[in-house]
Parts: sequence; structure tokens; C-alpha cells
Amino acid sequence: MVDKITATHILVDTKTEAIKILSELKSGKNFENLASAYSICPSKNKGGNLGEFTRGMMVKEFSKAAFNLEVGEITEEPVKTEFGYHLIKRIK
Repeated sequence: MVDKITATHILVDTKTEAIKILSELKSGKNFENLASAYSICPSKNKGGNLGEFTRGMMVKEFSKAAFNLEVGEITEEPVKTEFGYHLIKRIK
């Protein structure tokens, strides 16, 4: 079992906005560029990069979704947390 991963994310206020961004990702747009353009998280200045983290460092819903991804994979649906809706990409 992996103890640490590195992920990037896009955080928005609504599921509708997250789904719109997800469709842009599916059409081939760059995740990091979309994070910089749309995310409301301060990590947007780093293309959404959250760095390395362990299980339990992030809120439960986020952590579960991120740790279930393979490297390079993006969540297929927005992940709802107390902060809003996340699209998550595992990068390591």
C-alpha cells in the first residue's frame, strides 16, 4: 500500500463548474493550465500542485479519491468536500 502520493487539483464552488472543466480536460486541455485559470485554491499559482501528502492529511473524501487514482489519472467525477468540488490528478 502506498503511503505518500503527489497530486494536483482544481477546486471550484459548484458541481456544474467542475463538470464543465472536466469536459475541457477530456477534450485535451492541460490540467495545470485549467487549475491556474479556474481553481479557487491558493495552489492555483502552482498549477494546482498540492505536493506530497500521506493518507489522512487531506479531508477524507479528497484523500480517498486521490489514493484510488493511478499515476497520471484524473477523477472521473467531481469530488465534493467541505471546501467545494475538486478534480484531482495524481502525479506521483
